[in-house]
Amino acid sequence: MAAKSLDVIQLLDGIVDIYLPDIKFLDARASERHLDGAVDYPEVVCSVLREMYRQVGDLVLDEAGIAQRGLIVRHLVMPGMRRDSEAILRFIAAELSPHTYVNLMDQYRPCFQAERSPEIARRTTHEEHRAVVEIARRLGLRRGLPLP
Repeated sequence: MAAKSLDVIQLLDGIVDIYLPDIKFLDARASERHLDGAVDYPEVVCSVLREMYRQVGDLVLDEAGIAQRGLIVRHLVMPGMRRDSEAILRFIAAELSPHTYVNLMDQYRPCFQAERSPEIARRTTHEEHRAVVEIARRLGLRRGLPLP
């Protein structure tokens, strides 16, 4: 799957100005469990994000604050998965750019079959989200984060 996903993104080189991807997990076990057996998700998402960043770089805003070009990475903070969120943020800061615009979302709501996985059968707490935001700040990520 990695090659196909990357091939599609490579075909978009020069066509797309703004990418807005989600990154869910870097933990292969979490990916396998929560993404229908997609144990290769971490490898795939990292290669795709690297290519997106290569194409468009850091987010550029015009004088009115309107996005013109670049990458915005979204990450949904999950209950009890602070370490994985930290791994994701380390990847973004080190392998993309510390200037990457990051949207750390706190709106996880367990639904559909979440009760099958007790570890994600609850909402994320405010404290969990705040801890992930602080990790991002410690790693030098600033763009897109709520004000301190």
